[in-house]
Amino acid sequence: MTTPPRKLRMGLVGGAGGFIGRVHRMAASLDNQIELTCGAFSSSAERSQQAGRELFLPAARVYGSYAEMLESEAARPPDERIDFVAIVTPNHLHAEIARRALRAGFHVLCEKPMTTSLREAQELVELVRTSGRVFCLTHNYSGYPLVKEARARVLGGDLGDVRKVVVEYPQGWLAGDFASAGVKHQSWKLDPERAGGSCCLGDIGTHAFHLAEYVSGQRVTALCADLSVFVDYKPLEDDANLLLRFANGARGILYASQISINDENSLAIRVYGSRGGLEWHQEEPNTLIVKWPDRPREVVRAGDGNAYLRPDTLAACRIPAGHPEGFIEAFANLYRAFAERIRAVDAGSVVPGSRPDFPTVEDGCRGIAFIAAAWASQRTATKWQALEV
Repeated sequence: MTTPPRKLRMGLVGGAGGFIGRVHRMAASLDNQIELTCGAFSSSAERSQQAGRELFLPAARVYGSYAEMLESEAARPPDERIDFVAIVTPNHLHAEIARRALRAGFHVLCEKPMTTSLREAQELVELVRTSGRVFCLTHNYSGYPLVKEARARVLGGDLGDVRKVVVEYPQGWLAGDFASAGVKHQSWKLDPERAGGSCCLGDIGTHAFHLAEYVSGQRVTALCADLSVFVDYKPLEDDANLLLRFANGARGILYASQISINDENSLAIRVYGSRGGLEWHQEEPNTLIVKWPDRPREVVRAGDGNAYLRPDTLAACRIPAGHPEGFIEAFANLYRAFAERIRAVDAGSVVPGSRPDFPTVEDGCRGIAFIAAAWASQRTATKWQALEV
């Protein structure tokens, strides 16, 4: 007898405060494929229960700790228990929660950075492989339709051989007095223990690194880093400037900063090839600029029904041209692809060797290797560091 289709059941760890928990809940529900079933929303049992009441969850499915949630959900019958765990806690908790969730038999979706050490990241890669579970890391910017269009054009050879990649992610929220900036809920990002020994790189630099590899289709093989602490009330870097070398011989520049005054969330990427180039800005996500040496640049616009867009781009578009899509929709594209992969794995219908259209545990390990190599470059006289993971 065939099991009737149903929504996937999600258990959320963290997310009681700040904006990212709300983003995950909205993104997960956008395509009507997933429902929030339970959660351990805070390290405080009282705050977790309060969050559960605000979300209208039954008290029995609101837990005081992630350990309690995983144990209780694993003990429920298959037609009641959750299908996956979404992790939106401070960085230092990601690895342990993910390990316990995978060992309990659950699929995992995790905020970045995946772990706080390269050893933990490599161990998690192996655990995901042996568990047979699906793991998604939320480098959500790869969910934007025109990021997928940029990638398709690069991989399709439209630009020729990739020669140069320039990626930048400036913000300004750490430029002055943190206490007056209205972001006290993010104070854990300045704590070496909870943030994992990195602030700027772990928070936004890994996004820029993943975007550079995703759009270019090339892996970074070595880097040279200059990391700085400009604001002296904290021990972790607030500005990062890196030179990159790619496997095909291309060169790159990565700039990530949290002291760039009045920059909000200015992630941008430029890719230059032997025949053309392209440019995308996260703050104007529905526009892709394509550049040519012998004719005017093109302005490519997102929108469902724009026939000139590539298939993967159209699949990520939700509404007609001229109706802006943004951050939550990009997140939702990851959740939708993640849900499709879970259904395929659980049904035993995954094509061998196929790669899902979302960042995986291997991408998470690359991000941690990137941070480790950057700090090794900063601390040693041998500035160029290999990135071999």
